[in-house]
Amino acid sequence: MNDDLNHWLEMLRSPDVNDRIVAVKTLQHLGDDETIDALIIALKDEHITVQKIAISALWEIANPVAIPALIECLSSADTDIRTEAASALSELITQDKLLLLLDKLQSNDVNIQLNILVLLRKIHDIQSLPDILPFLESKNPELREAAVTTLRYINQLEKCPQALNLIFDEEASVRRAAALTLEHLQDAEVITILCQALTNDSDWQVRRNAAKSLAIHANNQAISALEVALNDEHWQVRKLAAQALQKIPDIQVMPRLIQALTDEYADVRKEAAIALGNLAHPDVINPLQQALDDPDKEVSIQAQRAIQKIQTEKKVVLG
Repeated sequence: MNDDLNHWLEMLRSPDVNDRIVAVKTLQHLGDDETIDALIIALKDEHITVQKIAISALWEIANPVAIPALIECLSSADTDIRTEAASALSELITQDKLLLLLDKLQSNDVNIQLNILVLLRKIHDIQSLPDILPFLESKNPELREAAVTTLRYINQLEKCPQALNLIFDEEASVRRAAALTLEHLQDAEVITILCQALTNDSDWQVRRNAAKSLAIHANNQAISALEVALNDEHWQVRKLAAQALQKIPDIQVMPRLIQALTDEYADVRKEAAIALGNLAHPDVINPLQQALDDPDKEVSIQAQRAIQKIQTEKKVVLG
């Protein structure tokens, strides 16, 4: 370390916080790999401002040697410090740090565990699965939510029986996350439990997320539940149900979809028009023609497209 850096390092030891702030700002301005050791020392300063500047400086230098020290900041009592460190780590962390993250995940500090679970989403490695699974059964709902969310980012993960029951968790936030994660899983029970959540859950966001996942699966087993959801009390659930039914057109839902053309929300009416077009049944042309006069322009456009689609398919069949 050269004499200039030694000078700033000495200032970092000053009892005067203003001296320490000047020192760490100067080190940040230098932005050199040679300042990393001094900045890591500043991470342990008793003053929050010094810590924040040190984190920002290490973030800007972007040398992975600082990663272990930044991980320790995740246990800070200060929310801003934890947030800043997590943001820096999200850009610095790479695949070769997987074992380090998994080791830190064994910490008893909830803040470290939560942030490590988030960081694992940047790596996507299925090797992390055995270390994530225990958190699905944590007594802490934040950890359960973080863990089930992280599963969405794990490459090659098709089945995870331990995640399924979280859609019935006592905490709505966990159920919401689980409903979205089931979009990515292929367990035999997925469609059944998504349908149960769609029709029975008391939280509209869980029902919405279940409908969204069912749209991705596009499984005919979900048609009855989606038909029920077209009458859900919340418009976003009705909208997502109509979107899902676009992918699995079935004549049994035609009356409900026609009814949805008069929904009070334009987004629902628009999705219903698209779904009716995909049914390609002549009986939907008349209600779609009435929707051409819808006060929302996008609804009338989709109604027109649906009519044209049905007429085109009819000509192809006749031809």
